[in-house]
Amino acid sequence: MDKHPPLQDGAQAVEYIHSFSWLGSRPGLDRTRQLLAAMGNPEKKLRFIHIVGTNGKGSTAAMLASVLTAAGYTTGLYTSPYIHRFEERMQVDGEEIRGEELADITQWVGGLADQMEEHPTEFELVTCVALEFFRRRNCDIVVLEAGMGGRLDSTNVIPAPEAVVITNIGLDHTAQLGNTMEAIAAEKAAVIKDGCPVILYEQKESVTQVVREACQAHHATLTIASAQDVILERESPEGQWWNWKGDSLFVPLLGDNQRHNGAVVLHTLEAISHKYPVSAQAIREGLARVRWPGRFEVLRRRPWFVVDGGHNPQCAATVADNLNRYFPGKAPVLLMGVLEDKDRAGLCELVAPLAQAFVTITPPSPRALDAQTLANELAQYGKPTFAAPSIPQGVERAMELAGEDGVVCALGSLYSVGEIRTYVLSKKGD
Repeated sequence: MDKHPPLQDGAQAVEYIHSFSWLGSRPGLDRTRQLLAAMGNPEKKLRFIHIVGTNGKGSTAAMLASVLTAAGYTTGLYTSPYIHRFEERMQVDGEEIRGEELADITQWVGGLADQMEEHPTEFELVTCVALEFFRRRNCDIVVLEAGMGGRLDSTNVIPAPEAVVITNIGLDHTAQLGNTMEAIAAEKAAVIKDGCPVILYEQKESVTQVVREACQAHHATLTIASAQDVILERESPEGQWWNWKGDSLFVPLLGDNQRHNGAVVLHTLEAISHKYPVSAQAIREGLARVRWPGRFEVLRRRPWFVVDGGHNPQCAATVADNLNRYFPGKAPVLLMGVLEDKDRAGLCELVAPLAQAFVTITPPSPRALDAQTLANELAQYGKPTFAAPSIPQGVERAMELAGEDGVVCALGSLYSVGEIRTYVLSKKGD
């Protein structure tokens, strides 16, 4: 018997799922395995590309899914967190799960979960709902992004995938995963299963060695995706043009980090091509169509307004590089909001020297750092600093300070991106 009332729509399903957020993150795969077994093990009827890493997972997943869809495969995509709507987290062929479908699956999965002695966490529930969604849609392949870590992440219940992709590794979630990049790499590499190809974003040698040893232990082939394999032909704030083995590819994503991610994507497609052949035309179409909001995304032009969900020093370094690359000679107004538990000092010291001024906001999260507290901390950089009482007021103040010919860059937390995007895109003008 279900303990919860019937779920009528997507909003009620999301409310039910979120009601278990208080359980937090509880390491271990037993709850997920138990729930999937009660569901008839949908994961065993699917094939996967499993993506782990610190930065770039979402962009890499979006590019892979877009190309595989363009090639005609029914392609599932599982990502987290979301920008505007919960339903973004599970898609098939670029279409989000419908509200009534989410309600129906969550009703069934929730009924089974409620009978368990130890209730699954929020992320475990979401993962199980997504796997059932992909099974019902008869996906040919699912691009599955891990949540946090790898070894104990609930996505690690899947059978041996078609490929394991390990994106850029940095210091994040150190309390859970370890306080060195090598320790974090070991947690990520623990998803490698016997005989599956592994594609690794080019990293420092000590991190690569951790992955290499995990591959040897599982007789898995390792490909290190060098960004040098993808030649940058030209770029603008509209996107970039790459040359891959003589083919010219347009990608509407910005930043050299995306070229590194692109190398990972292209090597992954090669690694699975014996089972999932993809034509050069599908690669061109898929990459040209890819959308991944909130990652150095240009929302308007007068002033230039860029939003980036990066929240750690590695992301901040990428944002700083991109600001210099696409807007040389323009000191941006930085619209910043951060979570209290992130390395904001490391983030700020990388981007603050570029700024002409700061506007601070409070992200919509219980873990948010108050805008005024952040403004007080940024005062040390000796630049004009304003704490905004709301996100729309912060956007307005930042644009006013930048002027029509200037640049605003919003960064610091993915939690703010949805409201910032909605507000900026609702305004007239380009």
